[in-house]
Amino acid sequence: MSCSADPLVLDFVEWVAREPRAYAEVIATWKTSCPRLTIWEDATERGYVARETLPGLGLVIAVTEGGEKLLRTNGR
Repeated sequence: MSCSADPLVLDFVEWVAREPRAYAEVIATWKTSCPRLTIWEDATERGYVARETLPGLGLVIAVTEGGEKLLRTNGR
């Protein structure tokens, strides 16, 4: 991933951090047909977000400790 996409990863992690996001919502909102914009995949691979199952909500995407650290480090 290029450095120019890093702000998008940060935006994505911040968006997920606001509230647990349903997996389907994440996919629908952040999908792209551009192979160079892999924001969702980059955030997952870097350990900033993870899939988890929450009672009553089902499969959601949530920010990890690493994602919270990323947000704090970048003043978000």
